[in-house]
Amino acid sequence: MAPDYAFRPMTMADLPLIRRWLAEPHVVQWWGDPVEQYDLVSGDLNEPAMDQFIVSAGGSDFAYLQCYDLTAWNSGFGQHPKGTRGIDQFIGAPDMVGRGHGSAFIRAFVDARLSNGAPRIVTDPDPANTRAVRAYAKAGFEKAGMVDTPDGPALLMVRNA
Repeated sequence: MAPDYAFRPMTMADLPLIRRWLAEPHVVQWWGDPVEQYDLVSGDLNEPAMDQFIVSAGGSDFAYLQCYDLTAWNSGFGQHPKGTRGIDQFIGAPDMVGRGHGSAFIRAFVDARLSNGAPRIVTDPDPANTRAVRAYAKAGFEKAGMVDTPDGPALLMVRNA
């Protein structure tokens, strides 16, 4: 049986945890420079178009998820229905990687967003990040094609309501 996942809004008190997770080698591999990413993530705490969450299972924090209004950051994703949200995430706790949690918590989060009125959720993993692509596919996302983003080529994946 899959664990219940909790998504609590990230606060300033979570920044030391985020800093630690961003420095983990498995996160650096796909998110890049931890100092730069920390500045971006912490800088978005007061951004109205960005919702940030700490994900926990069994009362233990293990992942970060951001969900944003696509119209505020539509960097080459093309046209999407009004209200479309974008997501990015990572599992920070190394002992939780490769155990099926990524696809499970993504599915739980996206199911809730879609049932609460979002028409579509999109994400854009690096196409070389096969673990992320598989997790998103297991969470119900479909490949929509390659897109050019400020961070380079990405695989646009879409899940509709």
